[in-house]
Amino acid sequence: MNIIKVLISIIFVVVINSNLFPQQVVELKIPNSEKVVIKLMFKNGSVCDPAGKEGLTYLTANLITNGGTKDLTLKQIQEKLFPMAAGYGVNVDKEVTVFTFQVPKFFLADFYPVLKGLILTPSFDEKDFERVKSNIQNYVDQGIRASSDEEYSKKALEDFIFRGTRYQHMVQGKISSVQSITLDDIKNHYKNHFTKSGLMIGIAGNYTPEFLNTLKTDLGTLPEVTYDLEAKVTPKTPEGINVEIISKDEAFGSAVFMGFPMDITRANDEFAALMVANSYLGEHRKSYGVLYNKLRETRSMNYGDYSYIEWYDEGGGNMLPPPGVPRLSNYFSMWIRPVQIAKQLKIQYEELSDIKIGHAHYSIRLAIREVDKLVKNGMTKENFEATREFLRSYIKLYIQTPSTQLGYLMDSKYYGRNDYISETDNLLAKLSVEDVNRAIKKYWQVDNMCITIITDASEAEELAASLKNNTPSPMSYSNIVKAGLPKDVLQEDDEVAVYKLNIRNVEIINSKETFK
Repeated sequence: MNIIKVLISIIFVVVINSNLFPQQVVELKIPNSEKVVIKLMFKNGSVCDPAGKEGLTYLTANLITNGGTKDLTLKQIQEKLFPMAAGYGVNVDKEVTVFTFQVPKFFLADFYPVLKGLILTPSFDEKDFERVKSNIQNYVDQGIRASSDEEYSKKALEDFIFRGTRYQHMVQGKISSVQSITLDDIKNHYKNHFTKSGLMIGIAGNYTPEFLNTLKTDLGTLPEVTYDLEAKVTPKTPEGINVEIISKDEAFGSAVFMGFPMDITRANDEFAALMVANSYLGEHRKSYGVLYNKLRETRSMNYGDYSYIEWYDEGGGNMLPPPGVPRLSNYFSMWIRPVQIAKQLKIQYEELSDIKIGHAHYSIRLAIREVDKLVKNGMTKENFEATREFLRSYIKLYIQTPSTQLGYLMDSKYYGRNDYISETDNLLAKLSVEDVNRAIKKYWQVDNMCITIITDASEAEELAASLKNNTPSPMSYSNIVKAGLPKDVLQEDDEVAVYKLNIRNVEIINSKETFK
């Protein structure tokens, strides 16, 4: 049996507090560890942001971790922690905010006053506030548009799919909303939403019962304030395929994210079946998926092409899905990392001097067609067996460190499970190819979805017309590349070029108008 699985099954203990400490406490005892990890998950997230103050939860949490306490300035904290090799940070998502503290066990007693001060008595200093707010303002004003078109298209897709709901805005907020946030807003939001009634405590490593009792007692002094939120955000199902082309000056290429709402999460046992189908179609950063093979390997179109059955935080930087972003509202998506635009292809290849659009329309057709084939035909038994075997090993890599082990255990509780990783392994072991194909037909479709495309201004109008009219979109190869391709690839190209998409609406949006 896998050593990580044995370790977790033996040593992790989940404790539900008495009425004195109403918070859930998730313990992962590792007696031989030299480190202690503490995670504090507050059930708030960006869904708690008031209208007009979008980004308030993110700004509050980041001011806590980038500011001082009533006893120590930020500089004093940094100087105090440096010799300890200790650290902390925060991640804010749609439904939760997770603070993570890590410290060698020998320094736990010296480190704890910093943790306690940050969470219970943050200074909320005016200068710290202005500095943190300025950084976030710069991100929503410029950073999201300038740093990565892939991340930009992903955030734009969420804005599109969840339009009109509390999930719509970026966790960092909007241009106008961040501008409007005051320090008093921060103080009130902290008091009303960072409360013990919405707190889950996680602790891993080598710690004493006495320390845990101290932690619970101190955090028990947080306000008892409760707040009512709709349990689940329900986005409107798209009618047909709706496209938003975001026109950007000097875009690197055409970055595409597309998807549709999907009424299933890790809480449902059928999620394991979709994990197999998704991994076969396009596991993140893996080179064996169908999308990767057809778009990158065979046709050398771009860097990578993947699919997702839940939010994948920081997909551009993470090789493995991180914990700490549980969501009750979910969607399926496909990520086509930037493909070339006509302007680039014309410069590189004289024989392509007459083309009007680059590879975006073709790549969208190919990706959707592959989902269509899976819905209609399902996976073969051979592909199912190979993918399932891979996943049973791969998911163990999610929990390589005490911090990620603890994070996944806490996420498990959020979804009403005990241990998501071990439970998923058991579900995978029992799956059949028929189970997977039933799940595909139940949850996946190709007729109704949202597509966001970040592309160069020179491409936007022609691409919009091509999509609206379902114009044939033949693949544009250089002569040398085309000469080396087998006949079956060229035949597939001909079929993809005329594959009809259920296009309902196409709009062009100037990048300056997004996230306002």
